Amino acid sequence: MANRKGNKELGLIICLLGYIVAGLMVWLIYDAVSIIHPILVVLVLDILATIIIFLFSVAFNNSSMYDPYWSLVPPIILYYWIFHDQTWTALTLLQALILILVIVWSLRLTVNWVLRWKGLRDEDWHYLTFRLKYQQNYWVVSFFGIHLFPTLVVFLGCLAVYPALVLHEGEMGLMEWFAVVITFAGVVIETISDIQLSRYVNDKDKCDFLCSGLWKYSRHPNYFGEVLFWIGLFLFSTGMDRLYWWIVPGPVIIILMFYSISIPMIDKRMLRRKTGFRDYMKRTSAMIPWKPKEKSVSSITLLR
Repeated sequence: MANRKGNKELGLIICLLGYIVAGLMVWLIYDAVSIIHPILVVLVLDILATIIIFLFSVAFNNSSMYDPYWSLVPPIILYYWIFHDQTWTALTLLQALILILVIVWSLRLTVNWVLRWKGLRDEDWHYLTFRLKYQQNYWVVSFFGIHLFPTLVVFLGCLAVYPALVLHEGEMGLMEWFAVVITFAGVVIETISDIQLSRYVNDKDKCDFLCSGLWKYSRHPNYFGEVLFWIGLFLFSTGMDRLYWWIVPGPVIIILMFYSISIPMIDKRMLRRKTGFRDYMKRTSAMIPWKPKEKSVSSITLLR
């Protein structure tokens, strides 16, 4: 137990070192890129930081070192867009609400990862699947698929809220308040889902797979909460007089990513490993919580 704890602590220290180095590199070249538009500044520095984390992943042979990047970077991006011109004026109510929601989401997701990750010997099962499938080409796949692709997805997700943060004028309207509700609901649903999943994992008398609580109405309620969060950020920018086309790709890609990549991968794995999951899959919504379909005769027979 002590050895396992030591491995985790060492892994977290090395991971933290990687993010510190990435931050220092961003700081060192910031002046050279600060003359371009703040959106492009973020994109360039975001990719640079991702490359640094990737190098740490390669050095320590663990792509999970990138995992907290998804939740750590958005508050930094939004903070930069608000204050990049160094005019330290008071935040508007809209800016404050957006930042608070994103920071709460970020802290919760990051802490959840820290508690779950077991150290350098622990790598997400998705990545292990890629290792087996691509073998010698794994690190090429890791860079583009595990590191760079999520970085660009998160960047586009943050870009969707840029107009609300920087270009919005006047008081908050009905759409902005609706966006607050949706974004907060996403954080709450994701939090409840993760708590229920954690209790299930730690339950010594647990059943074959989790199908109670929110998981009774959705096979992936945590993903639903995550998607709802990003849709909420997008909605902040839709109440303005002008609708910018470039805010649309972010939430669309995030929805497609979960529906076409994340959910199919997990469902396929669960079908191989868990008895009865096929019936659960047939009667339970993939992501959006919905009333389960009635159990089929075959499933009733299996339960008996």
